[in-house]
Amino acid sequence: MSRTAFLVAGIVFVLGFFIGSYDLLAAENWAQWRGVRNTGFAENSRPPVSWSEESNIRWKVAIDGSGSSTPIIYGDRVFILTAIDTGIVDPTRAKPEDQPMRVFGIKHPNTEHQFLTICLDRQTGQELWREIAVQKVPHEGHHGDNDFASASPVVHDNKVFVWFGSAGLFCYDLDGLLLWKRDLGEVKMGAALGEGCSPVVHNGRVIVVRDHQGQSSIEALDSSTGKTYWKKHRDEGNAWATPVIAEYGGRVQVITCASNLVRSYNLEDGTLIWQCGGLTGNATPCPILDGSHVIVMSGYQGHSVMRIPITEEGDLTDADKVVWKHQRGTPYVPSPVLFDGMLFYNQSNQGIWTVLDATSGKIVMDRTRLPGISNMYSSPVAANGRIYVTGRNGLTLVLKPGTNLSIESSNRLDERFDASPSIAGDELYLRGEKFLYCIAK
Repeated sequence: MSRTAFLVAGIVFVLGFFIGSYDLLAAENWAQWRGVRNTGFAENSRPPVSWSEESNIRWKVAIDGSGSSTPIIYGDRVFILTAIDTGIVDPTRAKPEDQPMRVFGIKHPNTEHQFLTICLDRQTGQELWREIAVQKVPHEGHHGDNDFASASPVVHDNKVFVWFGSAGLFCYDLDGLLLWKRDLGEVKMGAALGEGCSPVVHNGRVIVVRDHQGQSSIEALDSSTGKTYWKKHRDEGNAWATPVIAEYGGRVQVITCASNLVRSYNLEDGTLIWQCGGLTGNATPCPILDGSHVIVMSGYQGHSVMRIPITEEGDLTDADKVVWKHQRGTPYVPSPVLFDGMLFYNQSNQGIWTVLDATSGKIVMDRTRLPGISNMYSSPVAANGRIYVTGRNGLTLVLKPGTNLSIESSNRLDERFDASPSIAGDELYLRGEKFLYCIAK
């Protein structure tokens, strides 16, 4: 071997070692809502396939208050958000029973709530610290299936970024020391349904999307100080879709889903790179990056899923750039999972299952009922060649990918589950209405 070839081989080996080490390290963490690459797939993880209240439960801890944010796992710690009603009445606020009847029976609270971050020991579930970000009366109510702690935190650069929507954005170190906070103002959600879009962090910037009935916006803040880099107005109503980060042609894109348009912003300055129409109302599922394309979907008052190139510029709506599109069977609240070139998702908030070839859009399995699951809000996750789907009734089905529905196991816990699962290392984390479970052998 020549000296040049030897050096090249050495460089390739070193790069491969570091990339492999990064993948293994990433597999040990679940640092943002949909995992390392925002696909819902945990590479190199091997969580249990079967469990119950009596088996494969490493620990189970009660979480006071209410919240449906996903547990975030980083290193030896687990971070979870909750909101606790203190019962302290603000006499200047109208009592719930004296308020006008709103859609879904939603009432605005008149009591102070504590907005908390709780940190647990990953091995034992023991509480390490809790910090009250703010205590205040929420300015609006929320849907009965929503709560005041539904946006998931993010861990990046040894900082914990916590977003309570109208109650504020907070940054802590891993030991709970508050580094900075920002009040970004109140929003007016249509029908007072509540907030829920999670932040993303990339290249030293925190991205927050706020689509509501007032002036919607996207804002980029310095992750070290909370200072605003840029803020752009958006012509959108209610939406809850967490954005995704993509890189192409030397630019970092922030891709957002909403009812009017899917948009790509330049992370550096917020300029619009491309946009594309075609989704339905109340867009909620997170976009998924797949190479040089992004897959987006929505499922309220109609259905839509599209594969869009991120390599273009301008308005792609009528430019014949969409690779494929389907208009049935897509989810309302849950996000899809991308695994091994296949896209897995449910219909509306129901246990009706569809599988597509992500590249071609070919239907592999079409709207097949999941036995035992009638309703679901949590997003499916994947690991070790399996898909984990959790219903609101406490049942999790472990599926094997294929052209026909293949159920490897059915696992029930005594809880209601709305939060999306997390997978880190060989552990599966399920947050219920009252308890957080660490499922591991």
